[in-house]
Amino acid sequence: MMNRALDWQVTAREGEARTGVLRTRRGVIETPVFMPVGTLGSVKGVRFEALEAEDLDARIILGNTYHLWLRPGAETIRACGGLHRFTGWERAMLTDSGGFQVWSLGHLRRVSEDGVEFRSHLDGQLCFLSPEVSMEVQAALGAEIVMAFDECPPGEATHEQARVSLELTARWARRSRARFDELQSEGAETGRVGEGVESGTSGTQALFGIVQGATHVNLRRESLARTIEVGFDGYAIGGLSVGEEKRVMYEVVEEIAPLMPSERPRYLMGVGTPEDLVECVARGVDMFDCVLPTRNGRTGQAFTSRGKLNIKNARWATDTKPLDEHCACTVCRRHTRAYLRHLFVTGEMLASILLTHHNLAFFLDTMRRVRQAIRSGEYTRFRREFLERINAGVE
Repeated sequence: MMNRALDWQVTAREGEARTGVLRTRRGVIETPVFMPVGTLGSVKGVRFEALEAEDLDARIILGNTYHLWLRPGAETIRACGGLHRFTGWERAMLTDSGGFQVWSLGHLRRVSEDGVEFRSHLDGQLCFLSPEVSMEVQAALGAEIVMAFDECPPGEATHEQARVSLELTARWARRSRARFDELQSEGAETGRVGEGVESGTSGTQALFGIVQGATHVNLRRESLARTIEVGFDGYAIGGLSVGEEKRVMYEVVEEIAPLMPSERPRYLMGVGTPEDLVECVARGVDMFDCVLPTRNGRTGQAFTSRGKLNIKNARWATDTKPLDEHCACTVCRRHTRAYLRHLFVTGEMLASILLTHHNLAFFLDTMRRVRQAIRSGEYTRFRREFLERINAGVE
């Protein structure tokens, strides 16, 4: 069963790069898109009003199934009307499956055919997550896009290890699809169908499948074929940026993204730096997420058009320039590097808030310029100039 929880159309192409329009019941999302990560139901350090304002204008954010399931719990969120009502975020959301977080627990987890048994990182309680449980939790959360439950191998996985992971992910994909369809047909949605911008969509949630296979391109191709066989509303590349060299990540994306169904959105999970976004758009990717803008902002690092800037550095103590002279965000329009450094070294929480805001603005504006360059047929030039500037170093 394939619902119409989202509508997807490609609007322009240049080589493998493409722009598109993704319509959900909660709004229109232009792609390529960067999705800020809201692990616990919030994008750390940023109010939703700021995310919705003109200089950010984030159309979709992420929620984390693993963390929200453990705290405050799926039943609490269901009782509060779903994740949108619980948080007050009225635009689109995507929830991950919890597979990556469970993988990151390492020795605290035990994988079987049924699912994953693990100890909660909060209190050590024994928990069990399976494709069926993941679908049930994500139905309670009520995001517009949910992810199939997968098994993520480490970046250095051998061919045989990646093969075992691929096989398990393929079987879990079928189970995720089956339980997801049951929940949709039972009407187990938490959002109201028709709320927001419909644009021909129906149903409550869309389900994306995930391609695994570590760095082994032949396994990636097989995983993709088997994922397409199940049938999903969109397709994601998982298990990259988990320790492999960046060159290898690009090679895998270059081989696999163009083979993904052209009529469905393509999502590269957990990636990455501004350079990664620009490079992987050129290889055919439409959707990205990463914690770098918020995490690095909290530790004093700003992303700029000329590379990373560490605000803790003493060289900025009397610098009256903005973080990025080419950035029009509200932080750069108002504050100097000297002031931001003062806030950070004195432990003022405003430093993290302002740096995070700027970083998100830089990522989101980069994607706006990416879309404009593709539509105007100038993406090749834009990519070259962007990478030259970002590698030049901050002045």
